[in-house]
Amino acid sequence: MADVVLMTQEGYDKLEAERDELVSVRRKEVSEKLKEARSYGDLSENAEYDAAKEEQAEVEERILKVEQMLRNAKIISENEITVDRVNVGLTVTVKNVESGEEDKFIIVGSTESDPFAEPAKISNESEVGKNLLDKQVGDRVEILVPDGMIHYEIISIEK
Repeated sequence: MADVVLMTQEGYDKLEAERDELVSVRRKEVSEKLKEARSYGDLSENAEYDAAKEEQAEVEERILKVEQMLRNAKIISENEITVDRVNVGLTVTVKNVESGEEDKFIIVGSTESDPFAEPAKISNESEVGKNLLDKQVGDRVEILVPDGMIHYEIISIEK
């Protein structure tokens, strides 16, 4: 059985939109590129044809991957989750115990992560996300990251 992919409704909708774009727009664009490249004649030494075939394979691979994620999606409903413990779909504010700096993260499924968003969307499968899951306000967590050990205290959990 395939792995369940946790995501928010927003993430699911974005994935559906990406699939629709790939199927209805990108496939046609690549098909046109292939048709044009074939018109150049000899396919054995036709760089445009080779590039279009490669692009076609990438588009089809992405379509299959997105469709599989959509099939295996488990949408985390905002109504189902409470703010007493960190969970997917919630925003958690943490304080670095050493520096006193506060960070805010939205815990999301792995397909939705965007560490550069404001606030950062971190995957429930990342080291930070995994270690924050199921913790409560006031809990302290130790997280091993590439830069060393981080000690966070959970300040708040909100929808």
